[in-house]
Amino acid sequence: MTNSPARVQAGSFLTLHYRLGGPSGDIINTFGGKPATLSLGSGALSPAMEQCLMDMAEGAHATFDLPAGAAFGDRNPAMEQWVAIKLLRELGDPNEHYAAGDVVQFPTPDGQGSYAGAVVQVRDAADGGAVLFDFNHPLAGQPVSFEVQLIGVL
Repeated sequence: MTNSPARVQAGSFLTLHYRLGGPSGDIINTFGGKPATLSLGSGALSPAMEQCLMDMAEGAHATFDLPAGAAFGDRNPAMEQWVAIKLLRELGDPNEHYAAGDVVQFPTPDGQGSYAGAVVQVRDAADGGAVLFDFNHPLAGQPVSFEVQLIGVL
């Protein structure tokens, strides 16, 4: 009797290589480096990406092309927020300088995690000293290519 490979199901613990990209190129790519480990349902992957993995067999390699907005939702203009430089200096490094394209980590209100915002624009002190952050996922509202190689399924 031959043992069939383990298959991905809700709550599976996975070891995998994956590549996540959009129209501007890869956001993350673990191929050629250390594989990722994650648990389905933990929030490490979007629900749409987790759905792609369901019932895949250990050892499988596949690429999924998700349409705009399917992986990380649509862009939400309300997720762009101005933050006073004074507040940023109080909460972080008082000597930090911000430039468009920088990605800044912020602690969650409960202090248990973090989230990131990308700097869109910086107003100098003459204009009130603030930084415009975009808290949307970098691939929100964009088509996404999701390539995965399942190394282990528990």
